[in-house]
Amino acid sequence: MAAIYLYVTDTLADWECGHVLAELHSGRFLKDPAFGYDLVLCGRTMDPVTTMGGLSMVPKVLFRDIRPVTGDLVLLPGADTWLDPIQGPIIEMVRMLLDEGVVVAAICGATMALANAGLLDKRPHTSNDLTVLKMFCPDYHGEQFYVNDPAVTDGNLITAGSLAPVEFATHIFRRLDVMSPATLTAWHALFTTRKPECFNALMASLPKGFKNP
Repeated sequence: MAAIYLYVTDTLADWECGHVLAELHSGRFLKDPAFGYDLVLCGRTMDPVTTMGGLSMVPKVLFRDIRPVTGDLVLLPGADTWLDPIQGPIIEMVRMLLDEGVVVAAICGATMALANAGLLDKRPHTSNDLTVLKMFCPDYHGEQFYVNDPAVTDGNLITAGSLAPVEFATHIFRRLDVMSPATLTAWHALFTTRKPECFNALMASLPKGFKNP
């Protein structure tokens, strides 16, 4: 079983990774529904954290100790704490993981931390807004690589803005190659248009024997 290494930190934005976690962990729309991802909560420390929505989350492992392999995902949700200097060791770990080819997905505030660390200076990326990056990330110099799209995939790095959890998830599913093209197209259409025919298309795209959820 592959793993999602979710970095948890105080003020984590609950909604930004919801689609990713639900589909990868349940496996319900994957090419192989029996293949679900194990969820591993990772922390800067082992202390419980409180999300923006008030949920308490307890890390299972220190982020510095994770050892992702091919097929795994390192997931960096948004939070109000990303530009705090205490996140420095986490960002350096992310730098190493990116160099090793691990798939890393960052959304909202996490992209700002990557930008401020120079990790977006030479690769296509997006965030909440270019003006915001330039305002709050003094060490960011990647303006020429900024893409004004909801989500961007560049090799093993996926970035997205806070208002794009569906697009963020779609890019992750595509990069991990866990859904068939027809399923991914129908899934994205369902969650962006909410039309009944998209649900029908999603059901029709699934392997024979699939049980309607």
